[in-house]
Amino acid sequence: MEWSEELSSGLLQAAPDAIVVMDEGRIVLVNDRAEEIFGWPRAELLGKHAHVLLTDGARESFPDELKLSGKERPPGPVGTVALQVRRRDGSEFPAEASLAVAGVPGGRVAVAVVRDVTERHQLKAEAHSHRSQRLEALGQLAGGIAHDFNNLLGVIVNYANFVIEEAESPTPDVATIAADARQVIKAGERGTGLTHQLLKFARREVIRPQVLDLNEVVADVEGLLRRSIGEHITLITRPAAALPPVTCDPGQIEQLLVSLAVNARDAMPSGGNLVIDTAHSHLSPGEHAELPAGDYVRLRVSDSGRGMAPDVIERAFEPFFTTKPNHEATGLGLATVYGIVTQAGGSVSLTSEPGLGTTVTVLLPVSEAEGAEPEPAVEPADTGGHGETLLVVEDEAALREVAGRILSGAGYRVLTADGGAEALRLAALHEGHIDLLVSDVVMPGMLGKELAERLAEVRPDTRVLYMSGYAQPVLASQGTLDPGVALLEKPFTSEDLLAAVRKRLDG
Repeated sequence: MEWSEELSSGLLQAAPDAIVVMDEGRIVLVNDRAEEIFGWPRAELLGKHAHVLLTDGARESFPDELKLSGKERPPGPVGTVALQVRRRDGSEFPAEASLAVAGVPGGRVAVAVVRDVTERHQLKAEAHSHRSQRLEALGQLAGGIAHDFNNLLGVIVNYANFVIEEAESPTPDVATIAADARQVIKAGERGTGLTHQLLKFARREVIRPQVLDLNEVVADVEGLLRRSIGEHITLITRPAAALPPVTCDPGQIEQLLVSLAVNARDAMPSGGNLVIDTAHSHLSPGEHAELPAGDYVRLRVSDSGRGMAPDVIERAFEPFFTTKPNHEATGLGLATVYGIVTQAGGSVSLTSEPGLGTTVTVLLPVSEAEGAEPEPAVEPADTGGHGETLLVVEDEAALREVAGRILSGAGYRVLTADGGAEALRLAALHEGHIDLLVSDVVMPGMLGKELAERLAEVRPDTRVLYMSGYAQPVLASQGTLDPGVALLEKPFTSEDLLAAVRKRLDG
């Protein structure tokens, strides 16, 4: 069978995949791409059996139903097969071959369109590796949470038992009871702090961003940083002149600075320098792997400490990873920093060398809004109730009882429900006015937001106060509260609850 040069040109040569044409298994035509991926010159490949391009395993496992014989099959597609193919030098690579029979003058030929899928396999392998790493990180996170909270629960349960034992003794010692109760509260506060760190790491913390000057935040927290690092370390601040504003939660930026300062202090047990500097930075397109081009404020925290080894740098931002002795750190410091920065739309990176110190660089996008003078917070003078009716909805029975007890004792009339359906039933039966709905955010059956919306249809004058330790369902983008939403974060004290209720009632 003769093949003209005209037949082998044009679209055949422009094809992005290798094309191999076979007549009774013998190669009679290949395109340029086939020469490229198989490493055979065209002149040497023509006339050879197609088996030369397959590995032994591919030949043995080749499906019988896809084996081609141009004279036995009608023209048309045959199927697609994944297989290992071989180059001229003996190296192998994964490929995907689409097989067909084509009618030509003088008979029929078999056509294989072969695509090198090495990159696809590599991407799958990387994706599998990333999934494995994520699962490992989640396992480490779960283990760290379980460890720390088990410790806290152990303290709470045992000290609570001490309180009961002392209270039920023939001659209870009030001072001992008070001291033990304080230990319970202290453990609860540690648990609260750990929960907030976890939410910051997961970017689920409620943030209240405002336009601010990063230099002012550094200046405001400088005194606290000096007390945190001790007199043996010299704190040096180098603020840039005329720094553009950023939009961030100032409390979170302060926590970021304290976390980095404490890490730096621990890396310099014999003393050293801690340098905090700010600058205006412009990123060109493609300059940063994670951030778009534009203007940013750079915050850099550098220490002259012992530095980190490469394997430690690689894991530095992992939750609960720490090189400090047991019980000296939670391992959430840098993980929390990462959560704060990424939630603010920025990026954080770390460079370090053993013996040469560590530098953490934070980039925060410049705000387009103008800075405003913060309004002074006005605390309500009276946090007590005046007979207003509150509908408290909480699926946790103990917490529902606590909230009801606090509010009733403060002079409010309280209706309580264990979920959205019960709350709507109570609201329908109640003949008087309901001044305020105090609802948990995440509840089985009906979220607090849906409850508030359904209650507003029949009682549009009822105001709403949410309470939650995980407020994601009522959060807008970047962890900020939806407009008009009032939220009391759990866990709360009686003072917190009463102040939030009074503030919401008073508008």
